[in-house]
Amino acid sequence: MRKRIQVLPKFQQHLYSLVLSVLCMAAAAGISSAYICASPGNSANVPLIFAFFLALISCCTTGYVYGVLCSLFSVLWLYIIDTRHSCRLDFSPAGYPVTILCMTAITLLLGSLTSSLAKQSASLAERERLLAEAEKEKIRANLLRAISHDLRTPLTGIIGNSQTYLDRHADLTEEEKLSLMTNIYEDSSWLVNMVENLLSITRIRNEDMAISTNEESVEEVIGESLQRMQKRYPRCRIRAQIPEDLILLPMDAILIEQVTINLLENALSHSGTDEPVELIVENHPEWVSFTIRDHGSGLPHSLLDHLFDGTDYSASHTADGQKGIGIGLVICKTIIDAHQGTLTGRNHGHGAEFTFTLPKKKGTYEN
Repeated sequence: MRKRIQVLPKFQQHLYSLVLSVLCMAAAAGISSAYICASPGNSANVPLIFAFFLALISCCTTGYVYGVLCSLFSVLWLYIIDTRHSCRLDFSPAGYPVTILCMTAITLLLGSLTSSLAKQSASLAERERLLAEAEKEKIRANLLRAISHDLRTPLTGIIGNSQTYLDRHADLTEEEKLSLMTNIYEDSSWLVNMVENLLSITRIRNEDMAISTNEESVEEVIGESLQRMQKRYPRCRIRAQIPEDLILLPMDAILIEQVTINLLENALSHSGTDEPVELIVENHPEWVSFTIRDHGSGLPHSLLDHLFDGTDYSASHTADGQKGIGIGLVICKTIIDAHQGTLTGRNHGHGAEFTFTLPKKKGTYEN
């Protein structure tokens, strides 16, 4: 509680502490008076009532002043209760000085303990913040390296093929010219896809990972993704399994389409087989899962632990001559995290599969 108070302005801290102290002492005085009236001659438990409220004040107010003042008030109130018939105060060593010292000591100790705990909590929070900043900086650096790598590769291909065509176009056969133009087209398409990925990631606000969601039909979102895949890859073979029931999920449809397309493209490009890619949607009580499964060579074991953290992108340039995974999986992970979902990747024995889930209930990510 004290940690929450310390973030307030000084004036508000002291105002809150003063009000709380007055209310606690009023409550302690009222309860103790009622207790004595209900049980005359049994005032031995009254100090315990004040001790409880003193502990509450020590834990919930700023500094030590309020606890010390309230402990003095408590002792004074005990004087009044105990001497209301004799009308005299006993300041002898056998009287209340010991009570004053004990209550003050308890108040100071509790105040010191809560202050120490608040400082430790603030220190831990600051340490966690620094670690989070360091992790963000690491991901940012890895993402920049990935972008640099994935931009340089297709650009190098485009420049090389176009330079070859310009220098030797008179000597090239029609088949060689077609091959060069095909390579330029494929590299250009790769760049377009990458720009779409980067535009998708900018739809998510960096500070709070906030996105705007609407209730969308899973069948329509998947259907749109498959249509876009068919336009880009007319010969692609994708086998989709979608429940017949209408499933509505809170999502940003464009972002989820981009995730689905990225995962399908990876499966088509890196599976190393002509077997159809499977897209399986399963309806669960609390979430819906989307699995993209291929039946090819699977994921390199060296990348299984680094699929979504943006590290070791140089290894993503596979031996099959296809461009690597690049920043696609990092972007997919960011989008799914913003939807409060999960994204995992693994080998299933006869290829690779990626599964992402989306919750059915709207969460804190909704604007």
